[in-house]
Amino acid sequence: MRITTRNARFQQWLALLDNRTKRHRLGEFLVQGVRPISAAVERGWTVRALLGDDRPRRSEWAAGLWTSDDGPLARARRVELSADLLAELGERDDPPELVAVVEQPPDDLVRLDGAGLVVVLDRPTNPGNVGTVARSADAFGADALVVTGHAADPYDPRSVRASTGSLFTLAVVRAPSHREVLGWARPSHRILGLDESGSVDVREADLRGPVVLVVGQETTGLSSGWRDACDDLVSIRMRGSASSLNMATAASIVLHEASRQRSW
Repeated sequence: MRITTRNARFQQWLALLDNRTKRHRLGEFLVQGVRPISAAVERGWTVRALLGDDRPRRSEWAAGLWTSDDGPLARARRVELSADLLAELGERDDPPELVAVVEQPPDDLVRLDGAGLVVVLDRPTNPGNVGTVARSADAFGADALVVTGHAADPYDPRSVRASTGSLFTLAVVRAPSHREVLGWARPSHRILGLDESGSVDVREADLRGPVVLVVGQETTGLSSGWRDACDDLVSIRMRGSASSLNMATAASIVLHEASRQRSW
């Protein structure tokens, strides 16, 4: 298939960039960049389409994916777009070699079974923070990422890019509220909330075993539902004049401490 005009199919893919409703309804999202696309394929996420242009010669990486018919790529359509259309989907001035249309997994908490360390983001508003937390969760050995409430979409391209591929190494689930997650987590997991008013210093918190680590929204912190559900509230001691830390920074600090306790 070759597309050189802004036809209906192209418009559908274009909507995946900034329309979360269409991403959810279609069950797919765009993945840009060598590392994220490679991670999606290596981790077995189903690729519905590979989008490229008609350049005469592709890199070994791109050519290998374009001609592969195995695993996640077995049913992927190969679509050539004009360079300007591909650049638009890649959100770059020049066209990338490939953009992938990837199928979203189901938002089913059963996918969390066996997860020892679960990171929950409570109503995050910034897609970049979601992706950065996914990257830290992957780096420090967490098993899953859950996004609850009315929140930024983990499948927003900004989140996918910020994760640099780590989004595909975790079980990622969206849940309407804390209630659904607590129904899955109790009684096997302890619930720890990260809050600046927490009484337990992160260095003294027990982060071993099955743990759900809840990180509150960037502006208002933890919701009352999550706050009431937590077994303990953990805080990060600060010495400077800053009143709080960025969500992703705070989560990364606690995840590093969790990794230290679990394996060092």
